[in-house]
Amino acid sequence: MPAQFKPPQKPSTGIEKTGNRPPKKRVIIIDDHPLVRERLAQLINHEPDMEICGEAENAEEALRITRATSPDLAIVDISLKNSNGLEVIKAIKTHDEKLPVLVLTMHEESLYAERAMRAGATGYITKHQSVEEILLAIRQVLGGKIYLSEQLTNAYLKSISTGGRAPRPGVSALTDRELEVFSMIGRGLAKRDIATALELGVATVNTHCARIKEKLNLRSGSELQHLAFRWVREQER
Repeated sequence: MPAQFKPPQKPSTGIEKTGNRPPKKRVIIIDDHPLVRERLAQLINHEPDMEICGEAENAEEALRITRATSPDLAIVDISLKNSNGLEVIKAIKTHDEKLPVLVLTMHEESLYAERAMRAGATGYITKHQSVEEILLAIRQVLGGKIYLSEQLTNAYLKSISTGGRAPRPGVSALTDRELEVFSMIGRGLAKRDIATALELGVATVNTHCARIKEKLNLRSGSELQHLAFRWVREQER
């Protein structure tokens, strides 16, 4: 996690002395990196109007803790242990459609932001941003507003102006499930392990792989593995 996640030092506002402070907004962090969760929790708990009510590293934990704590906001990473943040967002929204979700991730907006918003997120920000910008995104989503970067907003407007007819190149052409399978291949999981993690049949995973190869113009499984591995490494930089 970038060093800017260190909570900023700031003078007391005097709010704590009034005795009339409203209840703190409760936030759950869903991220598979313990250090990320620790630093983000420090940042949020340092604020007078927010607190962490739970942490999770995978989909199962995320849903269990969300149901148990009834948070005001879920902060979700895209890449999770043996699962995908997009599917977690969909599951959270199925459980509580009113719960706002902010995606905080290393993945660039160009590939995942639109997918995250379609899944039910109301904000998307990368971990490269400053503490101030991350807190702004958190408060904006907590306040019932949508948070997107200026670059992504402009991309949406451009897409609308062209009727959304522009072809989707490369990995962007994959469906959410195909992208999830592609990512898991890149992390070294075998097809049987992918099937188990996603609760799918091996034949279904094979079908997804065939469609991925077709869309990416790949001739063999080894080419798919090589490209997926390289893509995952680039995403983690």
